[in-house]
Amino acid sequence: MGQAPNFSAGFLSLLPLIIIFAIFYFLLILPQQRKEKQRREILDNLKRGDKVITIGGMIGQIEEIKGKIVSLKIAENVKVDVVKSSISQLFIP
Repeated sequence: MGQAPNFSAGFLSLLPLIIIFAIFYFLLILPQQRKEKQRREILDNLKRGDKVITIGGMIGQIEEIKGKIVSLKIAENVKVDVVKSSISQLFIP
């Protein structure tokens, strides 16, 4: 007579893989999702006069927002247009 398949042994062999996935989710994926959600909220609430830092490290003050383009004043009489998604955070001195 043949042996019946042992499902508990199969599950126990997958248990370490499930635990590793759970650790990766809570330590890497979940914090990244929270950070990205916070960044999206910042981008949605930008207004004229806010000081921001771009992904490239440039600091400027928002002069105008035209859809996906933001005009930043980076020095006296110097304005640059950047894509809104290139803004990484608000600048708090």
